[in-house]
This record gives sequence, C-alpha cells and structure tokens, in this order.
Amino acid sequence: MIVVVPVSPPREGLVLSSLADRTILTETEALELYEASVVDTLRSVAASGGDLLVNYRDEATLPDSFSGDPEIEIRELATAALGDLEDVRFERQVGSTRAARIGNTVTHLLEREDVGNVGVLEPTAPLVGRTEIDGAAMSLRRHDVVLGPSSGGRTYFAGFGEPIDFTEADTVPELATLAERADDAGLGVGFAPMLPTIATESGLCATIAGGRARAVTERSAGATTTAIADDLGLRVGERESIERK
Repeated sequence: MIVVVPVSPPREGLVLSSLADRTILTETEALELYEASVVDTLRSVAASGGDLLVNYRDEATLPDSFSGDPEIEIRELATAALGDLEDVRFERQVGSTRAARIGNTVTHLLEREDVGNVGVLEPTAPLVGRTEIDGAAMSLRRHDVVLGPSSGGRTYFAGFGEPIDFTEADTVPELATLAERADDAGLGVGFAPMLPTIATESGLCATIAGGRARAVTERSAGATTTAIADDLGLRVGERESIERK
C-alpha cells in the first residue's frame, strides 16, 4: 500500500489556524504541535510495511499571503523526522480544493500508476502506529474502501482499492461523506480503529491523554507530539478543553 500523507508547509497562520483561533494556543504553539505531529506520523509510516508518499502543497495552492518554496520546508521537516529520505517519494498536490487535490492523487495512483491500494493518512494523527497502518492495508484486501474514524465525525485514514467520486466534497476527511460516496459506487466499506487528530480541541485533548498513556507503557506512537505538549505546559481540562498547567 502506498501511504499518502498530505502535508502543508509548516507556517504560522496556515496550519492548525482554527485551533489557534478557538483555544488558548498561539499560532506559534499550533505550528509546533503540527510539526511534531507530522514527525510522529511520518515515522509510523516509515516503520510500517507501506510506501511513504509525502503529498505537499506547492506555492500555487497556497493563499496569496504565503510565498516561498514549500517543498524545501517540507523536505526539511521530513528529514528531521526520518533522516534518510531515499525511500520517501515527494509529489506536489494538484487541484483547486483540498478534496480535489487528494482525489487527484488517489485516482492517479490507482488508475495511471496501477497501484493496488492507496491510503491517505492525515498528518495530524500522531497516535497512529504501524499496527494501525498495516492493519488497514490488510483490511483493504477484503474491502474496497477502509475508513479510520476520528474526532468530530472526520477520518484520520481513508484507504482505497478503487477510486470514488471526490467532486463537490468540501473536505475529504468527513467520515459519512466518504462512506456514502463508496456505497454509491457499489464498493464495500471496512473500518479501522478510531484515533483522534489534533485538528480540533477535543481531538487534541484525546491525543494528549492518549500520548501520555502510551508513554507510561513505553509505546513510541505520538512521542514527539506528547513531548511538545508537555513543553508547552498543556493539560486536559474539564469538558474537553485545553488548559495550562
């Protein structure tokens, strides 16, 4: 399975901006968490049996207020995560919306390159481990589409053995939308274990709690993100809210 990780250039105001708008986090802190999450996610893919493809946003897909070469920044982040990038494939995203960009990548790999299975893994799911990735790949042998549910009705993983209709979808990670599109195409749908992402406050709370629990049991998934959350003095407050220690 080719595991596509769609990564945005790590810049303040571009990544996790809604998290900074709605929580106590500053844009700088949101950026630090994003970078840490990307590191954890890439390391898990590299440790799995999947082939890593970093699908990066290039300058043409960024808002006008952001300039520069995103590929250089993303390669630097991948190098910090993995060191050697010899086995890592980098491809720029093509399309006017996020759904279109992801859809174009999945469809190209399945139909033009004749790849057997493609999985799209959100870079904001640092608790994902090689067990979940390899398990999803195994599940794709039995199902046409495999979805990994996440926070707020979204997905952290979407795997495809056959393409679906990505048009007119606001965002690819919506669980119900993907399931409906797969069903409309007559495709069988399977599900991976649920994991949170740090894209929402409730998801960040679950990630912090889950990361600290994993640290107690000496599991490495999410270690970088957990360390950054600790450095920032973040804790889970009442009603799934982020607080300072």
